[in-house]
Formats: sequence, C-alpha cells, structure tokens
Amino acid sequence: MAAAAAAAVGGPQSPQSELPAPGLALDKAATAAHLKAALSRPDNRAGAEELQALLERVLSAERPLAAAAGGEEAAGGGGGPGAAEEEALEWCKCLLAGGDGYEEFCAAVRAYDPAALCGLVWTANFVAYRCRTCGISPCMSLCAECFHQGDHTGHDFNMFRSQAGGACDCGDSNVMRESGFCKRHQIKSSSNIPCVPKDLLMMSEFVLPRFIFCLIQYLREGYNEPADAPSEKDLNKVLQLLEPQISFLEDLTKMGGAMRSVLTQVLINQQNYKDLTSGLGENACAKKSHEKYLVALKSSGLTYPEDKLIYGMQEPSAGTSNLAAQGFSGAAGTLGHVDSSDEEDQDGSQGLGKRKRVKLSSGTKDQSIMDVLKHKSFLEELLFWTIKYEFPQKMVTFLLNMLPDQEYKVAFTKTFVQHYAFIMKTLKKSHESDTMSNRIVHISVQLFSNEELARQVTEECQLLDIMVTVLLYMMESCLIKSELQDEENSLHVVVNCGEALLKNNTYWPLVSDFINILSHQSVAKRFLEDHGLLVTWMNFVSFFQGMNLNKRELNEHVEFESQTYYAAFAAELEACAQPMWGLLSHCKIRETQEYTRNVVRYCLEALQDWFDAINFVDEPAPNQVTFHLPLHRYYAMFLSKAVKCQELDLDSVLPDQEMLMKLMIHPLQIQASLAEIHSNMWVRNGLQIKGQAMTYVQSHFCNSMIDPDIYLLQVCASRLDPDYFISSVFERFKVVDLLTMASQHQNIILDAEHERSMLEGALTFLVILLSLRLHLGMSDDEILRAEMVAQLCMNDRTHSSLLDLISHIPENPNPKSGIIPGSYSFESVLSAVADFKAPVFEPGGSMQQGMYTPKAEVWDQEFDPVMVILRTVYRRDVQSAMDRYTAFLKQSGKFPGNPWPPYKKRTPLHPSYKGLMRLLHCKTLHIVLFTLLYKILMDHQNLSEHVLCMVLYLIELGLENSPEEELDEETSVGGPERCHDSWFPGSNLVSNMRHFINYVRVRVPETAPEVKRDPPASTSSDTLGSLPNSGTAQVFSLVAERRKKFQEIINRSSSEANQVVRPKTSSKWSAPGSAPQLTTAILEIKESILSLLIKLHHKLSGKQNSYYPPWLDDIHILIQPEIPKYSHGDGITAVERILLKAALQSRMNKRIIEEICRKVSPPVPPKKITAAEKKTLDKEERRQKARERQQKLLAEFASRQKSFMETAMDVDSPETDIPMEITTAEPQVSEAVYDCVICGQSGPSSEDRPTGLVVLLQASSVLGQCRDSIEPKKLPITEEEQIYPWDTCAAVHDVRLSLLQRYFKDSSCLLAVSIGWEGGVYVQTCGHTLHIDCHKSYMESLRNDQVLQGFSVDKGEFTCPLCRQFANSVLPCYPGSSVENNLWQRPSNKSIQDLIKEVGELQGRPGVCTVSISSETNLNKEMESVMKDIKNTTQKKYRDYSKNPGSPDNDFLFMYSVARTNLELELIHRGGSLCSGGASAAGKRSCLNQLFHVLALHMRLYSIDSEYNPWRKLTQLIEDMNSQLGNEEQLEVPILYHDVPSLLLIQILMMPQPLHKDHFTCIVKVLFTLLYTQALVAVSVKCNEEDRSTWKHMGTLKKNTCDAEKSYEVLLSFVISELSKGKLYHEEGTQECAMGSPIAWSPEGMEKYLQDFCLPFLRITSLLQHHLFGEDLPSCQEEEEFSVLASCLGLLPTFYQTEHPFISASCLNWPVSAFDIISQWCFEINSFTERHAEQGKALLIQESRWKLPHLLQLPENYNTIFQYYHRKTCSVCTKVPKDPAVCLVCGTFVCLKGLCCKQQSYCECVLHSQNCGAGTGIFLLINASVIIIIRGHRFCLWGSVYLDAHGEEDRDLRRGKPLYICKERYKVLEQQWISHTFDHINKRWGPHYNGL
Repeated sequence: MAAAAAAAVGGPQSPQSELPAPGLALDKAATAAHLKAALSRPDNRAGAEELQALLERVLSAERPLAAAAGGEEAAGGGGGPGAAEEEALEWCKCLLAGGDGYEEFCAAVRAYDPAALCGLVWTANFVAYRCRTCGISPCMSLCAECFHQGDHTGHDFNMFRSQAGGACDCGDSNVMRESGFCKRHQIKSSSNIPCVPKDLLMMSEFVLPRFIFCLIQYLREGYNEPADAPSEKDLNKVLQLLEPQISFLEDLTKMGGAMRSVLTQVLINQQNYKDLTSGLGENACAKKSHEKYLVALKSSGLTYPEDKLIYGMQEPSAGTSNLAAQGFSGAAGTLGHVDSSDEEDQDGSQGLGKRKRVKLSSGTKDQSIMDVLKHKSFLEELLFWTIKYEFPQKMVTFLLNMLPDQEYKVAFTKTFVQHYAFIMKTLKKSHESDTMSNRIVHISVQLFSNEELARQVTEECQLLDIMVTVLLYMMESCLIKSELQDEENSLHVVVNCGEALLKNNTYWPLVSDFINILSHQSVAKRFLEDHGLLVTWMNFVSFFQGMNLNKRELNEHVEFESQTYYAAFAAELEACAQPMWGLLSHCKIRETQEYTRNVVRYCLEALQDWFDAINFVDEPAPNQVTFHLPLHRYYAMFLSKAVKCQELDLDSVLPDQEMLMKLMIHPLQIQASLAEIHSNMWVRNGLQIKGQAMTYVQSHFCNSMIDPDIYLLQVCASRLDPDYFISSVFERFKVVDLLTMASQHQNIILDAEHERSMLEGALTFLVILLSLRLHLGMSDDEILRAEMVAQLCMNDRTHSSLLDLISHIPENPNPKSGIIPGSYSFESVLSAVADFKAPVFEPGGSMQQGMYTPKAEVWDQEFDPVMVILRTVYRRDVQSAMDRYTAFLKQSGKFPGNPWPPYKKRTPLHPSYKGLMRLLHCKTLHIVLFTLLYKILMDHQNLSEHVLCMVLYLIELGLENSPEEELDEETSVGGPERCHDSWFPGSNLVSNMRHFINYVRVRVPETAPEVKRDPPASTSSDTLGSLPNSGTAQVFSLVAERRKKFQEIINRSSSEANQVVRPKTSSKWSAPGSAPQLTTAILEIKESILSLLIKLHHKLSGKQNSYYPPWLDDIHILIQPEIPKYSHGDGITAVERILLKAALQSRMNKRIIEEICRKVSPPVPPKKITAAEKKTLDKEERRQKARERQQKLLAEFASRQKSFMETAMDVDSPETDIPMEITTAEPQVSEAVYDCVICGQSGPSSEDRPTGLVVLLQASSVLGQCRDSIEPKKLPITEEEQIYPWDTCAAVHDVRLSLLQRYFKDSSCLLAVSIGWEGGVYVQTCGHTLHIDCHKSYMESLRNDQVLQGFSVDKGEFTCPLCRQFANSVLPCYPGSSVENNLWQRPSNKSIQDLIKEVGELQGRPGVCTVSISSETNLNKEMESVMKDIKNTTQKKYRDYSKNPGSPDNDFLFMYSVARTNLELELIHRGGSLCSGGASAAGKRSCLNQLFHVLALHMRLYSIDSEYNPWRKLTQLIEDMNSQLGNEEQLEVPILYHDVPSLLLIQILMMPQPLHKDHFTCIVKVLFTLLYTQALVAVSVKCNEEDRSTWKHMGTLKKNTCDAEKSYEVLLSFVISELSKGKLYHEEGTQECAMGSPIAWSPEGMEKYLQDFCLPFLRITSLLQHHLFGEDLPSCQEEEEFSVLASCLGLLPTFYQTEHPFISASCLNWPVSAFDIISQWCFEINSFTERHAEQGKALLIQESRWKLPHLLQLPENYNTIFQYYHRKTCSVCTKVPKDPAVCLVCGTFVCLKGLCCKQQSYCECVLHSQNCGAGTGIFLLINASVIIIIRGHRFCLWGSVYLDAHGEEDRDLRRGKPLYICKERYKVLEQQWISHTFDHINKRWGPHYNGL
C-alpha cells in the first residue's frame, strides 16, 4: 500500500526497494531494529543513507494531502489519505522505538524525566488556581493538582476559569515562591536522574527532523494564497488532516525532559533546516513547496532577504534570485504603500488620517522591524505557519508544551518577538480576532511574565522597540483628523473609535503584552531611560488625545446615537493608563527622579505639539468636549509621583505660566461639561453622553480619568493668579452673568432653567478642588480609607463589590489576568470602618447577602460628602448617602431634623501645594461669596439650599486655611487690584468678612425694578429694603479684561486698569440683537459678610434675633473650639460654626459680631415681590407641598401593600384570616357565603352559578422521597459513594404493588394500596374564591393580553386576581354548608351493628348524592373539568398501574390516592405528627373539603361489586371459607394485606356526601380492628420461635377473662396459633431476629410497637375528620399523641380511665367476635402461604414509619463538590459535560442543556425533573454554584446555598473564593420544596422550552 502510494507520487526513487505490500508491524519492527543497529556502528553513513531513503519514501507517502488539495496527482492515493497518514505515523513510532514496542519506549524515556517544572498547558475554560501570596508575577497560575498538593492554607488564593488558556507555573521560581511548590516539584530532582543512554534517543535524532519537515511541507501546501483572505474552511480542513501528526508531537513532549531536549535540538538546528528546506535538489515536490513558502511570505507584506542586512537601501544585486528581487520591489516602497496593501478599507473617508503619517524615529530600524522575516530554523518557520493559520489550538499547545526546556524557551521567545509585527498584521485581518487574541496571549503571557527572560529579550532583540513600533503601526491604520478646536486647520490626528480595531478591542493582546513586560523593573527602567522610545510612546499616546469628540446638539435630537464611547474609554484605560500605572510603579524612590524628569519632559513636548497642532490660543471652542486627555493625565500622575515619592521640587518640573494656563483649559472644560450634562443641556445628544459622564467617574476609570484631571487643575490653581483662576471657573460654567447683585440679569449663553444647576456645579467643583487631598498629601492607607468610607456611606456593600469599587491605584500590571488589586491593608481598613451584617433569611423574602455597613463613629467623624459627590455615578447615590446620614443622626439622637452635609477636617496639604489655598483668599472669590449670600438673603430666583451650603462650605474652608498673619496684607499692589477697592481692602478672608460694603454699581436690564428708583440718596433702612438689591457686573467685566492681560503673558501695566469700569462683554458670546439694553444702577447695600451671615441665621431659624454669640455665656468656647455640638446639624448650625470660627480667628471679628447682634437688627423688610415673582414662588411652594403629599401617599400605599403581601403570601404565617367566612354558629343550616374576587359580589355557590376556589394543582414526588432513616443521605463526592433509591417510600410501595399484582387479581390489587407517592397530585389554594364564569372571562382577557408574565395561559395558568399567587385551576365549591352542618354531627345512640349495616347499604346505593350525576348542571360540568385538570396534572405513568390499561379500577385508585396524597402532605407540613394540634396555616388554606366533594362525586360512578366490597370481609363472618378457594384463578388480596388508610378513603368516598359523623366513626372503628390485627401479625412474624411460644402461652392463660378481646396478649397468642396452621413460620433463618433480641419484647416495648404501627393511620384519620367536620385538633405531648387522637376519633369509650398506663388494645371495638373474624382473616393468609411462604411473609411486614423527606446533605466546602463533579463524565453520553448539574433530591448527575443526552426533544435536566420529581427538579449547577428550579414548563434561578467567608454568593464562580454551605439557606430551599411553594416565593420564572 505504501509502495503504491509512493509510486503514485512519482518521486525519483519510488520504484526501487519496494517494501512487501502488507507493511506488517513485525516487518516494521525488524527494519527498525536493523537500522538502529546499523546506526550504532562507528561508521554509520550507510545506515544513515538507508534510513533517509526509507523516511523519504514513508513520509512522502503522506502526500495524498497535496493530491486531495491540488487534484492533479490524485491518481493512486492508496487507501485514501487517512490510511497513508496512519501508516506513516506507525512507521515513525516504530523507528523511534528502534524495534521495541512503542509503549515500552515511552516508559523508558519517561524514566529520565528530570521533572522540576510542571508546565501543564491548558486551554480556555480550564479551571486553574492563582495564589497571590505565593506569586511573584501577578499572572502566576497553578493547575488544580499542583494547587491541592501544595500548602496554601490561609493564603489569598482564588480559583478561576481560564479565559485564554495558560500553563502551570509550579516549580518555576522566577514566577512563584518556592514555598508554594507542590510535593512533586519541590525536589530539584535533576541531580539524581541518571544521564540518558545515547542509543535510547538516537533514532529520534534522525527521524524527527524529517517528520517536522514533512509537517511544514504540509502546511506550505495546504496554504493557497488566494486573492482574498484564505477561507476559514480550507485552513480548517488542512488542520484537521494534520491533527494526528501534531498530536503525535504533543505526545512526544509529554514524555518528559529527555525527549524535549531532542526536539529542541531538532527545532533550533539551523543546518538541518538549511539542508532540508532550501528547495534545491531534484525533488519536484520540495521545489514546489519552497516556492509556495516564498509566495506566502511575500503576500504577508514580508520579504525574504537573501542575507542582505541593509536591505531596502541599495538595489538588489544581480546575484539574488529573481523572486527575492520582486519581493523587494513590492515591499521597499513607502510604508504607507505596504500598509494600504494589507488593509481592505472600502471606506475612502478615512484616507485623510492615513495619509498624514507620523514620522517614526529611524526609517531603517523600523522597516526591519515591520517588514523583514528570515527563517533560519524549523522553529521559526513553524511559528510563521502557526500565525498564518491563525494560531490553531493544537499547534499552540505543542509549542507551549515544549517550554519547560530552558534552551527552547529562550529560542522560542526570540522567534516570537521576531514575528511580532507579523502577528499584529494577521490579527488585524483576522475574522476571528477574539479567538486569535486569546491564543496569542496564551503564548505571550508564558514568555513575558518571566522577568529574566523578558530582560534578556529586551537586551538582545530590541523587544521594547518592536512592541512600541508595532503598536504605533497598528493604531496608524485607523487615524482620522481631529476636529477639536479648529476643524479646518487642525493638524492633529486621532484614532477613530468606530473602527473594528478599537470597537472589538483587537489591540488588547499587544497592549497586554506591553503592560506585562513593563511590570518587570529591569525592562521598565530601560524604557524610561531610552529617550527615543519615550518620544515614540508619547506619539502613540497623542493618537488618543482628544478622541471621540462630542459636539453639543443645539437644534434637534441627534439621529443616531453612536456607542463608540465605550471603545474610547476602554482604549484609554488599556492602551494609555495601564502602561502608565505600570511605569509609575517603578518610580517610587528618590533614585528614580531622572525617569520622572524624562517622562515629564517628553510629555510636555507632546502637549506643546498638540496645542500647536489644534491651533489652540486661549479660548476653548464652545459646545464641544472630549473626555480623553491621556497626555494631561500622564503629566499629572508623574508630577504627583515626583512630589509624593521622589522628593522632587514641584517647580522644577512645571512649565511657564502660559503653558499652565493652556493646560488647565481642557480638564476644566470637562468639569464644566459634566455639570452641563447633568443639567440636561446635552439632552439632544442622546443617552450616550450621560453614559460618558458616568463612565468618566465610574470606579474602574476614576483613578485614571477624573482624579488626574482634578489634580492637574489643583496644580495649575496653586501656581496661577487666583483671581484669574476663579474667574475662569465661573466663565467656563457660564454663570458669570448670574453673579450680580441685581435681582434680574441677562444671561446670553445659558437658559434660565439651567442656571441653578450650573451655579451649583461651579461651586461644587470649587469645593472639590479645594478640599480633595487624594494627590496632595494623603498616604495610601488614608486614601484607601476615604474611598471605602465614601462607598459604604452611599450603600451597604458586599465585600466583593467593595473590592471592585475601590480599584485602588491600579498597581496591577495586567488587567486581563484577573488579579484583584487591593493590598493587605484592605482587610484591616475594612474592619476599622465597617461592621459586618450577616445575611438574614425571611422565608419568602429575598436572599440577603452578607453586607458591610459603616460603624457609628464613621458616620460621626468620617462621613465626607465631598468624596461621595466625587465618586457617585448616579446622583441618587448622593441622596442615598445623605438619607443614611440623617437616619444615623436621628437614631443616635444627635440631630432630629434634616441635616446638612457635615464639614470634614482635611488632611494637611503637602507644602508644594500650599498655593492652592490662595484661591480662598482672593477678592474675586470673596465678591462672589458676598454676592451669593446677599442674593440668598434677598430670595432672588435660581438659588437653592445647595448653593448656600456650598457658599458656607467655602467660607469655612477659608477660615480653616487662613494665612497666619492677620494683617490686611496688600501684597500685590499691582494696578488691576485697585478696582477692588470699592469692594474689599485686602485678600484675607478673615479681615474681609467684617468689611462693610455700602454701594454697588450694577448693570441691569432696563426692565429691572432697580432702574425705576430714584438714585439712592438717603441711607435709611427702608430704602435699603425697598431696593431688591444687587451685584457685581463690575468684578466680572474685570474678568474679561484680566484674561486679555494674561494672554499677553502677564505684563502688569497699571495704565489700562482705569478703563475697567465699563463692562465689555467678550465678543465671543454676544449674539447680535439678542441682548436688551443694559443700564447702570447704583444699589445701597450696607452689609458685610458677617452681618449677612447673622441675618441669614435669623432667616433660617425664622425667629428674630435668633443668633446670640455663645462666648458671652461660656468663655471656654473660645479656648477649646472643637465642639461636638456643632459638628452635625442644618444650616443654622453651619452659620453658628462659621461665626464662632470667625470670632476665634480675630478679636475684631468677635467685637463686630457682638455689635451687630446688639443693634437689634431691624426686621427683615417685607419683601416687595412683583406679582409674577410671587406667582413663581407660590408655584414652587405648591409644588413642594404636592410633592410631599405624594411622597406620603406613596409611602402609605407601599406599607399597605407590604402588609397585604405579608398576610397573603407568607407561607408560614399562621395569623392569616380564614378566607371563607365559616358560619357554624347558628343552629339552623346556613349556606356558606363566598366573595368573588373578580366581581366583588358575595353569595352562596349554586348549581347554576358555582363559585370556585383558586387552586394550584401540581404533581409531586416529595412523599416518595421519605426514607426510614432520620439521617438524610449525603451527596456522593467520591466514586464509592452511590445513592440507591431502594429504601425510598416510593420504591417500597412500588415493590409491594407489583408483588401483589403477581399473585392476586388485578382489580383487587388496585384497591389494596394507594399510589401517588410519586407523581401524586397536590392541591393548594390561596383561599380566594371567584365565580367560575368570572374566571372564564378573566382567562379570556389574559389570553388577549400580549404582555405575558412568566406563565402560559394556554395551559390554564393564571395568577389570583387578588393576591397574585400562581394558580392553574378552579375547584368548584359544593353547594351547601361550608363545613358539614350540625345536624349530621349529633351523635346518635345506634349500636355499632346498626351503623355497620347502614354504611353497607349506603355504599351499595349508587348516586344517592343530593345532586344526581345525570343532570348536566353547570356545577357538574365544572366538577368534571376540574377532575380532568387533576388527571392531566401528572403524567400517565403515574396514573396507570393496572395490567389492563384504561380499566375503571385505575381511575378509582387514582382518585382516592389524590385524597391520600393531600392528607399525607399536610401531615408532613405539620412536621409529621399532630402534636401541635390546631389548624395549621396549611389547614386554613386547605381545600380538602371541596376536593373531597369532587372526588366523591366521581368515585360514586364506579360501584364496587358488593361481592368484593372489603366492607363485607371486615364486618361479617363468611360461612364457607373454602368455596372461595375453589377456583384456581387469581385470588382476591387477603384483607390483612390491604393498606388500611386506603380502605378508609375508599369507604368514605363511596358514601353519599355529606357524611354522617356516626358513619364516619363507625368506619374508623371497624378499620382500627383490622389495623390492630395487622400490627399483631407483623409482630408475630418478626419474633423468633421461642418468643412466639412464650406469647402464645401467656395469651392462652388470659383467654377467658372478661375483656379478652381487648387484651393484646390474648389476641397475639390467638394470631400466632392461627397462623401456625399455615407455613408462614416455617421459613425461619432467613430473617432471623429482624427485630433484635427478645429483650426488646417487654410488654412496654410491645405496646410502643403496636402504637407506632397504628399512629400513621390515626393521624390521617384525625386530619380527615378535621377537614370534613371542622373539629379542631387537640394539641398534646408526643407520648400521649396516640391516646388523644384515639379519644378524639371516638375509638376510646367515654368512661375510659387514664390512671393506669394506657393500653392501645382498649380502643378496639369488634363488630363481631374477635376470634372468629381474626381466624377468618388468617385463613386467607395461610392458604396463600401454602404456596408462597417467602412472599407472604414479606407482604405482612409493612414499614409504616416513614421519616420526613429531606434533600441530600451537602458537604461543608463547595470545593469538594466542584473537584469531583466538574471533571466527572456523564454516565449517559460518557463525555465530560460542558454544564454539569446534579439533582439535590436523588443525586443524579446530568448534562444541563447538553444535546448529547437529549431524548425526543427533551434535554436531560427537564427529563430528569419529570422522572425524579414529577415535573419539579432542584439542580445544583456545578460550574456556577447556583441552584436552578424546574417546575413543569418553567424554570427559575433560585440562588446559591454556598456563600464565601463574607456571606456572599459567587455566581459562576467568578471570584473563585472558597465557598461554604449556608445551612439556613439550604433549610429555606428544603422548606419550599416540601411545602410546594416554589411557584409563590420565587418571582423570576421563564419558560425553558425543554432546553435545560
């Protein structure tokens, strides 16, 4: 075969030396051995040649691939391609082994493995571990095995799902500490491993080069360079064919170190490569494949330089091959040319940016980086094809498996770096860039996480140059012209965020590599020292400067909201900020000052270039904003580090004033835009602009965005003229015109409705700017604490969300590696500021998580509203923080009212930034504050409490930070200052506060009230009052002037200062024609800041003279000013605090305050408000009131709703009212009255218009899960543990039924037991009733309602119209009294014999109902339809147990079993016994009474043949026993084998309803005699022979006493003697002493056994009596339950005395002679055991004592479940499921959503839920730790019962922290399962379409 294939190829030597056609393994082995021997000789040339020939032949037999692809040579092809491949692989294996068996060879090689490293490679979705305590590199990861074998107790580790794949680092001390190595890799075993014998691997060294070459030829030939990119399909086809070869190589790598080193030699040996691949020689194939290789190289935009070093500079010399020359001409053109050739852009519009290339530092170097590839070894070409084929997983795994070999690792890393540019190009073109990205990172993270290796490659291969250049090139392909500032002439280019490259994050593999290598100090230092690199990098960063520009839409809403903003934020964070943090982490000490200087220098240069490129002069263009200023942020963060860590002098790294003025413009623009966006001024730009504003401050971005911006503004403010800065701020926020003392003003650039919020924005910004200390002197721990307090104040937080929110300065290098930043200090700070609130569980409530909440002292002392405002994404969070603060003050009694945000003391400023405080002491600010105070006092419009709050905050800040010397210091006596003289004398706030201002000249619109007054002549108080006061056009006109001056670089000349009196609006803003005439007015003010504050105090408190200086009473206040009294409170407190501080600071102020207070200030003048103003004020007030009213109403409504929900929904609330009014008080028969919850009418239920109960029918197998052991079963967590369902209640009943059916008549069997243990129908109601016709119309309306909730109306599902509880049917209420009326309950004095007779007669008469079944009334129709519903609730297999399908007996059995199921379940809900008595909650909402009517009505349709009616056997003696045995056909079931509770239900349901209480008692008494006899029989079977004779003897002695029939000894001995006649006792030995030793059979033991045997029946009967006759259940102690129930049921004679110990036999009431009837019953047994003694015995021993059902017991730690199940194979499809799940009821392991186990369109979980729980399934999803509930056709996620140490769920195991069982939650789950309340409690249901 091989020969045929070889011949077909037509190679030169194929016909010679043919092998025998059947290439048997034997021959192969022989050949191999022969060759090995030949090669071992010293002169082995002949052997080598022979081997070469053989390999040539064998391996070229692998050629059909080419044939399959090419088609020309498909002539011969042997047995198809697959066969030849396998043949070749077999040959290789044989040859490697050199004649021995391949398996033995593998084992031999493994013995020489010096396994110091683990190196296990895994692919995506593998579960690995990461321990931060042991890791040196943050990317360190361990496979599960190494992790569990190492000791990581108490470490900070987590489990994670690998995103991109990885490899285990165990044993590699470069990446992790040795203490964390596992047991296998701790020993450096290399020392004691013997060295490898030469001949072992000798063959490998010959064979492998050919093999790898063969693989490469395949790859070459499979790759057709088509016109477009090669289609995925072709590539995948080639890869599939190569699967076995690559797997073979992978297996070789797994043989250990010895084999790896051979492979390494093969892969990196350059000579081998040259010999084999040169494409010379006569072999046509080789030639062809070489040409293909060259074509592939060329098409990749790469060339194959023939040893030319400075290629591209000179013409190709004549000697080079023709092909290479073409290659040059292709690639040596311009860069732009190369780039555009491999970009398929149809979009011409982006050409703009592409044309403008940024010149790179040196052409030749970068050319060589980008476009030259020369392959010198197999490894290099293999990598080339791996990239070309877009990183096939198998190849990647093979290349990575080799990494434990050190030599290989270095060679491979260098090769990888050499191909870096090529990787980038392939990645950009790839369609599957996501998958490819993951595979690239899978490789690179292994190479670059190792510092030693990274350093080596950086030094030897210019790694940094390559990376930076490649990134630059990559981004260059998507540049567009920047439209910031000057659209026409801008020279700046930015990346286009809409391009796929950014939108799909395609750049992340390269960026993450870059971040990874920058985390190594040695590499980062090289970067920071290399000026050329820094320049290139700043170039790169500047591509992002100003990207994604937003222009404010002024006219109509933007048509299309672009979502590119997220790409922009992600790009800045990943490509700019992350590398920046990486670099900053190496600039922590003084010695690194130089680096900072370098970065700052090139950053400033880049910024200067940027300002030039966008043509920036002094004013930013209006209505546009970009959130992206990475250059500013680089500059800011390096400045911050320089001052904080490196002790650099700030001024030495700051630029000149002009540059500072430019630097502050754009960050300030962003702050103003934030305020505009929040004021809805950008609303026409759509939602996305809000999204940007939020992202900018969001926790992951704030450290890299808003914080650096604010810091940069703080730096600028500390160095620029304060007046200039303050005026710039108000101008940017567009509120200059508002700051006038006039009551009206004209604002041309801002609508009135936005003024207030913009003013609030400006003041808030100033407060943040002046009080934030994040970069101005706080230590890292203080910052952490402040961040944490801010987050906790907004809301209680879980541990994980806190970790997430405080992404404290991202010291983590690689964001994708899933490292959680956060230092060890995180925990200690957390415990200092917060208390842990453990999760709480209200049943029916939502699942709580463990939360952290701020400690009281934190609220008291550390709550910092400024930090909260800075960190809130949603405005509502600020409100939430304030509400919580208010609640704390109320609760702790510190302040009752609505407090204002507290003033918090700040950490001291770092000396370098002292200048910042000059802002607080500049006249401009003081004028603003004065004006605003005045306006607030005078109630001008558009001012809010928030404005006042911020004004006071600023004053307080000024007082706290006043310059020490309290002189009126006129430091700058420059000209412009003089204009202030009319205002304030100096610049110190403390002294300016007391300065009185008398008159102010304002510019007002002519319409303003001020104008109509006479010029102020008098100074009387009423004039002052009547002037509705005004402000300062003056100051701010000055602003416009001053800015002009500043632009002329601050040359202060006093000559111009005098023109400043007239305002000159800046030409930019005045829209022609819009401004009305302004005129000048002069206002009389006569106030100082102090006097305004005192008046404000009066105004706020609403009392005259409310302010009294506190120091007049208590002089100590001035000595110790820190008074807790003032720290919390509202505005009044704030004013008092400020006045106190002012008085403290200067004696003058103190005196003036006293004076002002002494002059009893005249009453605040009655405001003269114009009618219009009054209207608006009233409106505001009215609105406010309406709002408060609405709040109140809503709150009331909510509380009502809540209380309603509590009563209606809570499953366990025993207080709810009985929904149906039960009226049994009156003696006459009254009809029950029902309320219809739809139409609201009340009335009885009638034949024609029946009322029904809202019910939910569901099939349930809960009963079937009862076991006889108290301990619940454990979930299996090893292969040995298995759960077998033999001992469940359902299984036992099943066995019993099938046993009976084997020997007895089918119809009789079906009356002897109950079914419904599995798939029984449970009926529950919420207790609300409705008319059935109303219900039908309600269903119609639901059907037409398109918005369907989580239920399906077609299946009859709905929610109760009143309480919204889930339901699916309506149970008709039987006309008549609600609970059987008194007439029927009067005890009669008939004898038991009479009653028995009556019962028999009544059962015999069909249809003696009050309603005859034939008449088709509405009620009957409904009864029938509900019966149908009940039947359809469960599956057919749970209804049909008869051997002859469709027999009526089946229906009969099913119906009484429904009653049994509901009684048994209610018993379980009551805890398995009736000790608690009373009507339980379940009882109050019980519908058993109605259910009984429906069932009885249907049961009466089937009359039992009176011959077979068990009642006869129970109550009459039959004369001729033998006549029955005559027919050999199937017997009736002996009465002793009957299940007594089933008999009870049959008897009662066969009776006409309503039932007489007498008849009920009679039936119970009769059945009790049977039950008691069964108990005695069971005892007798369980004792051994001796015991039996003892009892028999004891009983005979007492037989003749008077109450022999009520003595158990007598009866027992009689039973024993009767049964001894048959063969029942002969089968001894098999069940010897089942009950244990005879000691157990003391009389007390016997009595207890008998009582326990009978109790279940008594419980069921009492429940039934309670429902039918409405009698209450008495409560009792456990030990007296039997006697209480017995007397309650009327079994005990009334005169029974309870002195002596209670004897159960005293309850017996025999209808006929006990001995006769017992002997009759025993006779049936004996005649059966004649033939089947074994079975006869088994049937007698019934286990009646079932324990409560439980879910499986789960292990403490989730990891034990996870480790066992997540790799476990499914028993059905024998695969490891993608989503494994396990059933918590029975422990079955299933594939969730797996198509592998799908049967008839049902996936496995749904199928299992039907088989195991009759439609209810509870599954634990192994990979997510959550529990999912399937209920019928719906499912919901329930939540998790495993929580971590902080009380949190970890859904999908994202955090991977250890999880522990939460017992309370599991109990809640179990409770919901048992009480069938999943549907009511869980809210989020959805359809599963059988796909789970």
